Amino acid sequence: MRVRSLTLAALGAALLAPVTLPALAHPRETIQREGSVTAAELLAKVRGCVRVSEGLYRSDVGAPAVIPVCGLDGVVFWKADMDIDCDGRPGPRCNRDTDPWFQPATSYQQSDGRHLSSETLPFIVVPVPSPVWDHRNHGIRGGSIAAVVYEDRVQYAVVGDTGPPGIIGEASYATAEALGIRPDSRSGGTDSGVTYIVFEDSRVTPIEDHEAAVEQGEELARQFVDG
Repeated sequence: MRVRSLTLAALGAALLAPVTLPALAHPRETIQREGSVTAAELLAKVRGCVRVSEGLYRSDVGAPAVIPVCGLDGVVFWKADMDIDCDGRPGPRCNRDTDPWFQPATSYQQSDGRHLSSETLPFIVVPVPSPVWDHRNHGIRGGSIAAVVYEDRVQYAVVGDTGPPGIIGEASYATAEALGIRPDSRSGGTDSGVTYIVFEDSRVTPIEDHEAAVEQGEELARQFVDG
């Protein structure tokens, strides 16, 4: 979970400290297999919004609360920015040196009890339950399947972490990288243009099985666009 509440002094020290930032990896290719659902098909289905959240979310601290969570035909979705979640099991690109907000834990753990790796597992972050919205009421939990759409790319991911109650729009390093978004936790992400579609009552077990997330995600996405 991202908690960006460092004091100014601590933040300044973190920013001034000599840090070797990791080189940006080449974005992973999102292979569009024959018969798979395109970004255009998914975006066409979520043009409107039937709001299911009680209130509205902010994209960042200090931003206006203008983002609703919408519902349609067995999915919930929102359109927001993408902040980079580098939390979880530390690695060469996500650790205390590369990320001043780093936390070595995720809200959900993989089958061996270890926390998720944001570097290698595509996952998204949902806000903790609050009066604004409670994702549990829609059958959404750790391991629920999501289709994340950015420009002409679709990346399937799981719900892997939770974030602040009033902010929405965050995904793991691996999710951003696969979508061609700069994944660096300090300077990466994108200010807009990301659509998060989460399939209600879906689940990947074990949560770290990305191939299963892709297989189930494509099937659910096809049912959604054809339905």
